[in-house]
Amino acid sequence: MARPKVVIIGAGFGGLAAAKALKRAPVDIEIVDRRNYHLFQPLLYQVATADLSPADIAWPIRSIFSRQKNVAVTLAEVQGVDLEAQQVLSAAGPIDYDHLIVATGAQHAYFGNDHWEEHAPGLKRLVDATEIRRRILMAFERAELAQDPEAQARELTFVVVGAGPTGVEMAGAIAELAHFTLARDFRRIRSRDARVILVEAGDRVLSPFPEDLSAKARASLEKLGVEVWTGVTVEDISTEGVQTSDGFVPSATVIWGAGVAVKHLEAWLGVEIDRAGRAMVGPDLTVPGHPDVFVIGDAAKMPWADGKDVPGIAPAAKQAGAYVADVIAAQVAGRARPGPFRYRHVGNLATIGRHAAVIDFGRVKLSGFVAWWLWGVAHIYFLIGVRQPLIVAVSWFWSYVTYSKGARLITGRPVQSSKQHPPQT
Repeated sequence: MARPKVVIIGAGFGGLAAAKALKRAPVDIEIVDRRNYHLFQPLLYQVATADLSPADIAWPIRSIFSRQKNVAVTLAEVQGVDLEAQQVLSAAGPIDYDHLIVATGAQHAYFGNDHWEEHAPGLKRLVDATEIRRRILMAFERAELAQDPEAQARELTFVVVGAGPTGVEMAGAIAELAHFTLARDFRRIRSRDARVILVEAGDRVLSPFPEDLSAKARASLEKLGVEVWTGVTVEDISTEGVQTSDGFVPSATVIWGAGVAVKHLEAWLGVEIDRAGRAMVGPDLTVPGHPDVFVIGDAAKMPWADGKDVPGIAPAAKQAGAYVADVIAAQVAGRARPGPFRYRHVGNLATIGRHAAVIDFGRVKLSGFVAWWLWGVAHIYFLIGVRQPLIVAVSWFWSYVTYSKGARLITGRPVQSSKQHPPQT
């Protein structure tokens, strides 16, 4: 008899955790993804600000599972799911399944203003990080060439929208890049004159954190020179800058970190979704009426405690992936299915700069230099099992000691010639 087939859509944290947990189960696994690599998303902002190169945080899916013989990888775009026929519909053709795990993750959302994306890219994909890096570095280059003070000021103004972990980390990293790393690199401008503005509609930064840690995070950002604007909404974004409720900000570089959404699940699965497009799943993370179809990670609205949902962070996705693997393994073995999914919260972490981070472990709260080192250790720990973390650790240490950012490469579209080039001196 053919072994049961498990199809996993998406090779993020949840999908990988599920596949690894099924290593010894008598099943065949097929991972379907439109990209051939697994991306370590928590460090995307370090690629965007030239601390790390893309190869430091992304690894080929096939190489990750080269020793796990029950895993096959299909590089294809998923176009839908036929629940009755139990098939995933993809650009490579239909893929039969006995058990389906949907772990597609989320994308950045612009609250109905999708045209803003052209002017304010979000940070969810590797291509986003390299494009943001290009825009940041090109802004300094254009400022070096600009003769008009207003044009130069616009190039040296960076606006980050949204003060969640991504926005806070991006703002702090851009400020460090401008005030320290590039301080000696230019001759006609002072990179230290760059403005970094963090715009947040809420009343404080890092709203999921306790108020005291939020206040410390804000103080650390302001110490780095970041202007923190809370209670300010974004009304429009264009090539010229950002229109906010407090006025217009001329800026050549705007970065979006204010929201995420999940696409396609309602059409694929016919499942009820929330405002962010997440699937409403049962206590065992299944789609109602389909006990062999699971949705996990950022794609699922998973109830937690006190009316809250399980947060969209890597540990939650990994726990959900391991849980679903246990459910499938039990069913294949003829055992009773495990009880409902129980999320174990290990804490919230966010870094603000070279010496500052905030960590909320519940009863234990940390900030400053010690929290920054713990943040680094935690991320290196997550790298174990994907690739030897030594490379990333060495890159971080070298950057810390020398203030250098070795990945300051402008890639993508070629540099356009400028008519504003100043006379040589």
